[in-house]
Amino acid sequence: MGSFSIWHWLIVLLIVVMVFGTKKLKNMGSDLGGAVKGFKDGMKDGSAAPDDKAAAPAAQVANAAASDKTTIDVEAKQKS
Repeated sequence: MGSFSIWHWLIVLLIVVMVFGTKKLKNMGSDLGGAVKGFKDGMKDGSAAPDDKAAAPAAQVANAAASDKTTIDVEAKQKS
C-alpha cells in the first residue's frame, strides 16, 4: 500500500500526457532546461564577479581624485 508499482506510474504518465499533450510537455521540458542552464551560468558569473568588482572601485577613486576640480556641489532639500 505504501509504494506504487510500475503500472501505477504508467497510468499516471498516460493521464498527464492526455491532459497536457506531448507538445506542451516538450515545451515545458525545454523551458525548465533553459532555466537550469541560466541558473548555472548565473552561479558561475556570480563567483567570478567579486574579483572583477574589487578592482573597479579603486579605479573610480583614482578617477575621482583626478577630476576633483570639476565636482559640482549640490544642496539637497527635503519635500514638505
